[in-house]
Amino acid sequence: MKVVRVETYEEMSSKAAQIVEQQIQKNNRSVLGLATGSTPVGLYENLIQGVKERGMSYRDIHTVNLDEYLGLSGTDPQSYRYFMNEKLFQHIDIDLANTHIPNGKATSVEEECQRYEAMVNEIGPVDLQILGMGMNGHIGFNEPGTPENSVTHSIELEPSTRSSNARFFDSLDEVPTHAITMGIASILKSKQILVLASGESKAQAVKVLLEGNVSEEFPASFLWNHQDVTIIVDKDAYSLVTEKEE
Repeated sequence: MKVVRVETYEEMSSKAAQIVEQQIQKNNRSVLGLATGSTPVGLYENLIQGVKERGMSYRDIHTVNLDEYLGLSGTDPQSYRYFMNEKLFQHIDIDLANTHIPNGKATSVEEECQRYEAMVNEIGPVDLQILGMGMNGHIGFNEPGTPENSVTHSIELEPSTRSSNARFFDSLDEVPTHAITMGIASILKSKQILVLASGESKAQAVKVLLEGNVSEEFPASFLWNHQDVTIIVDKDAYSLVTEKEE
């Protein structure tokens, strides 16, 4: 695992955008794995700038998103489909038919999980997967206790995850209790993984991750079993890491 230390969120976002754009320049038909939440917003702003100012193009790019809330349609402002459209897709030259996110309103959740996993396997493997990391170590919505061999599945969200995400909703009661997420094994199939961590709220999670103890109780630790992982951390997120752990 390669650790890239930067000072600020803005620097983290810029560095991440450079890595994404390098992948596209290497292969303009790349499959990108994308994440939601507040952490990658700055990255997406940089990618939009790349289209407008640096001649970047996403015409032949496919994207797969990690997860989606169960019970929300893609037109719901709190859905991850809506988030991705608003924060990235509608501002770049990507074919929306090439952007893939689980269907939170699927009639059969089990069939949707199987469909999504098969789709990712068909168009993949993912060339570059972007990940955030929850305070409890979740990646995607793989909560503590998720096994390493898990594929796309539905999961009940931990109270801490729902509380953390409540800032995007009017109240905690409105936060969905379940989601569809790519599994740990699904994520680890990616050729390259880029983890973004920013702010004091992620400092403990970064500390635990870099201690290197692999356990289901901290799902992000399974990233140690992948051959090409880079984590970009800003000063605040790195603040609890000691030189010995480094």
